[in-house]
Amino acid sequence: MLLAVATSAPAQPAAPRYEVWNADGTAAGELRVSEDPGGETVARYRYKNNGRGPETLERWRLASDGTPLSYRVTGSSTFGSVIDEQFDRDPAGRARWRSMADAGQAEVGGPVLYAAMGGSPAMDALALAALARQPDRSLPMLPSGRLRQQVLDKLVVEVGGRQLALQLLVHTGLGFEPNFLWATDGPAPRLFAALAPGYYQLVEAGWREALPQLTERQLAAQAALLRQRASDWFKPLPGLTVVRNARVFDSAGATLGAASDVYLFRGRITAVVPAGSMAAQGADTEIDAAGRVMLPGLFDMHDHVWRANGGLHLAAGVTTVRDLANDNATLQQVIDEIAGGQLAYPQIVPAGLIEGDSPFALRSGFVIKTLEEAKAAVDWYAQRGYPQVKVYNSFPRALLADTVAHAHRRGLRVSGHVPAFMRAEEVVAMGFDEIQHVNQLLLNFLVKPDTDTRTLDRFYLPAEKLADLDLDSAPVQDFIALLRSHGTVVDLTLMTFQFMQQRDGELPAELAEVITHLPPDVQRGALMASMKIPDDATAARYRASVAKLSEFAGRLYRAGVPLVAGTDHLAGIVLHSELIGYVRAGLTPAQALQVATRNGARYSRTEGDRGAVAPGLRADLILVDGEPTVDIADIRRVALVITQGRWLAPREVHESIGVLPFVAATPQVRRLSAP
Repeated sequence: MLLAVATSAPAQPAAPRYEVWNADGTAAGELRVSEDPGGETVARYRYKNNGRGPETLERWRLASDGTPLSYRVTGSSTFGSVIDEQFDRDPAGRARWRSMADAGQAEVGGPVLYAAMGGSPAMDALALAALARQPDRSLPMLPSGRLRQQVLDKLVVEVGGRQLALQLLVHTGLGFEPNFLWATDGPAPRLFAALAPGYYQLVEAGWREALPQLTERQLAAQAALLRQRASDWFKPLPGLTVVRNARVFDSAGATLGAASDVYLFRGRITAVVPAGSMAAQGADTEIDAAGRVMLPGLFDMHDHVWRANGGLHLAAGVTTVRDLANDNATLQQVIDEIAGGQLAYPQIVPAGLIEGDSPFALRSGFVIKTLEEAKAAVDWYAQRGYPQVKVYNSFPRALLADTVAHAHRRGLRVSGHVPAFMRAEEVVAMGFDEIQHVNQLLLNFLVKPDTDTRTLDRFYLPAEKLADLDLDSAPVQDFIALLRSHGTVVDLTLMTFQFMQQRDGELPAELAEVITHLPPDVQRGALMASMKIPDDATAARYRASVAKLSEFAGRLYRAGVPLVAGTDHLAGIVLHSELIGYVRAGLTPAQALQVATRNGARYSRTEGDRGAVAPGLRADLILVDGEPTVDIADIRRVALVITQGRWLAPREVHESIGVLPFVAATPQVRRLSAP
C-alpha cells in the first residue's frame, strides 16, 4: 500500500465505507474512512479469510493542498505480528519513516510516494489521487523506485438507478506484478474498488452489484497486458529442433549422463542420442547447450495460480504447477488462456478444493454442508478431468471417510490439510493419498481434542512446541511407519514455514541468498515479520522448532515416505530454496532434483507425458549453468527453458520484471532454415 505526498492539490474527499467480499459472495471485512474532530483522517481496515487476516488503524494529517504531512498505521498482520509504522515530512522537506523492519530519512524537493508496508487499500486511494495530478502520471517513491499510473479502461456502472463513471487504473513499479484499481473518473478520482478476481473484492458500500461487470472488464484488460508479455517472452520452435551437447539428467536413476543431442518436434522429444552421433537432416533450429546440464522441467506441486506469476515460474525452470486451491471459474479460464497461447504460464495440473462451511472457511472451490454436496463436488471435478481433490480445514469429520471413498471410486486422488479437531494419523487411515504442509503432519503430536487448527494455532502451536518434540520417540516413529505403509505422499512446503522464526528486520531464510536479486521494494517488504515474536527467548525457541521441521523432513525421506516439491510461496524463486532445504535436510542434490521432476510427474499423474528426458515425452526442458547435481544452489542458474513448443530466456524475463538475472548469458539459439 502507498502513501502519497505532493505539493499542491485540492483536498481529497474519502469514501466513508468500503465492503470486502470473498469470491463466493460472503462478507470478509470492511474499510471505514472518517475525519476526527482534530482534523486527522482515520481508516479502520479488517479482512479475514481462512482464519486469518490483517486488522489495522491508520491516521494521517493533510496539508492545505490535500496531501499527507503525517501518517501512522498500527495493528496486526495476517499472521499476528505487530504493525507499527509511521512517516512524516517537515516544512524543510525532510522525510522520515520508521517501519517494523527499517527506518530512514531523505531530503525531498517535490511530490513523493512512500511505500507503507503495513498500509491498507486506503493508501492506494491516496496514491492514485496523487498520481492523477502529475502530468506524466508518475512519482518517485521512498525508500526507492518510481510508481506509474496508466488508464486501461473506462465505463459507466449503474446500480439501483444510480450511475457512476469509472476508470480502470494500473500501477506499476511496486513488486513483480501490476496493481489494478478502479477509481471514479474525473480530475479528482477516488478509489472505488480493488479486485483480485477469484479471491478478494473491495468496493464502495452499496455498489456490490457492479462487481461482476468490473471483474469482467478488469480481466479483459489484464489479459491484454499478459498477452503482450507472452508474445515478448516466448519464441517459437517450428519444425525440427536439435539441442546439441547437453548433459542429460536421468530423473529415474537420479544420475547425470554424458553429453547428448536431444531432438524435438512439435513440442515432443523424438530422440536422445550421444552428442555428435547423428546428423540432423533438415533441422530448422539448433540450440547449443555447450555442455550445460539438461533437466526435465521442474514441478511446483503447491501453487495457487495467479496470472501475473507466470514469468517468475518459467524463468526458474518451472514448466508444470499443481494448483491446490482456486476459484474454479478463474482456474478454468487461466487453463484456457495458456492453451491458447495468450498467457505465459506453466502447464497446470488442477486439484479441486472441497471445504466445509464455517466462519473460518476458505471461500474458493466448493464449500459444502452435506455428504450429497461433497459427492457432487467430487463428481464436478471428475467430469472435468481433475486428477485430485484437496480437502480443507473446515471439512466435517463425519463426512470425510465417505467423501474420500467416493473420490477414490471416481478415480481421484485425495489430499489436503488435516481438518480441524482431527489428527494426521486419522486422515491417513481414512485413505488420504497425500497431506499438504509439514506443520499439518506434526500437529498430530501437538493438538488436543478441542484444538481448533482453523485459527492461527496451526502456526503458533508448532512454533512453540516442536522444539520439545522427540523425533526418536515411539509415537513419531510409529507415525512415520504409518505414512510409509500407506504410501502417503507428503507435500512439505518447508520454505513456507521459515516465517515462523523471522523477526522484524531479519532476512527471511528462504530468500536470504537471493535477496539482492529482487526489486528494492520486495527486498524491503521481505524484512517484515509475520509472527508475533516478543523476545529473544521466544525467538530462540521458534528457531529450534523450525529446525525440527527440517530434521523431520529428512527422516521422512530416509524412511521411504514419498515427497513432492511445492512452495505455496513466491513463485519460482522459492522452489529453488525448497530444493536447497531438502539437501540441508539430508537428501543429495540429485535426489532433490528427482523429487522436483520424476516425483512431480508421478504424483500429478503426468508421468507418461513429462518429468523425464526421453523420446515421446513432452519437451519440457531446462538448461542449467553449473553443476546442480553437485551443488544444488546451481539450480538457480537456469539459462534456457523449452516448453509448450517454444523457448524463453530467463535472463530476459527477469530483466523485464525487475529481477537481477541469475545467469550471464543465454545459450545460442540459431535458425538453420528461413522462417
